Amino acid sequence: MLKIEHADKTFLAGTPNEHHALCDVSLSLGRGEFVTLIGTNGAGKSTLMNAVSGNFWLDKGTITLDGEDITYKKEHKRASQIGRLFQDPMKGTAPDMTVEENLAIAYARSKRGAFQLALKKADSVFFRQSLADFGLGLEDRMKTKVGLLSGGQRQAVTLLMSTIAQPKLLLLDEHTAALDPSAAEKVLQITNQIVKKQNLTTLMITHNISQALKMGDRTVMMNAGRIILDLSGEERKNMTVPELLELYAQKNNEELDNDRMLFS
Repeated sequence: MLKIEHADKTFLAGTPNEHHALCDVSLSLGRGEFVTLIGTNGAGKSTLMNAVSGNFWLDKGTITLDGEDITYKKEHKRASQIGRLFQDPMKGTAPDMTVEENLAIAYARSKRGAFQLALKKADSVFFRQSLADFGLGLEDRMKTKVGLLSGGQRQAVTLLMSTIAQPKLLLLDEHTAALDPSAAEKVLQITNQIVKKQNLTTLMITHNISQALKMGDRTVMMNAGRIILDLSGEERKNMTVPELLELYAQKNNEELDNDRMLFS
């Protein structure tokens, strides 16, 4: 489904601030596979995700999505195939528009290819049913402006907006990091619910190591622009947080000591 081959990216090349952000990275995700991506700050996680989204083009390498080479495809042309959530619950929504209006825009853009704010009755019923599945009471707040919702509710709405037309790929960039623990747990439950229901191919960045070992099917660790660990199957199932930290130390001759990595 998603195939990244020999991805290489250097920012500010030839300057004192040159940064080799991706170093010959190769990663493949099968259809419906859910991969969690971890690593310290500057490891290359968001850079890799930005490359897939089309925020910039690679210096070397290729990116293929569902058999199509999208390496040099413009970002806005990838948007209908790729859903993405960010850490900021307000990113990707119009806070002064209602929940229903935000969903209508996302649905129109992805399904009809043109902006339509006029709602069909069937669409409204579909939005209400989809929101009701979350168990947050959002189906009764469809006329509420998104900016008035709590962080967890906003992120739930954004998650539905990103997946309402079943994209080929879902990218989750620390989408629960800004939420309180209770809201984060609920959004993760909703995430699992949607991913399983739609069989979505998913790549999720997280700084929570315990979470990374529990969510999805595989755990990939990056460091200094490279993939250093790729865990799946029984190896991942039986892996503990201390064992993963020890593996990191063996690979890099250093302890994983970063204040943004959460162990539990």
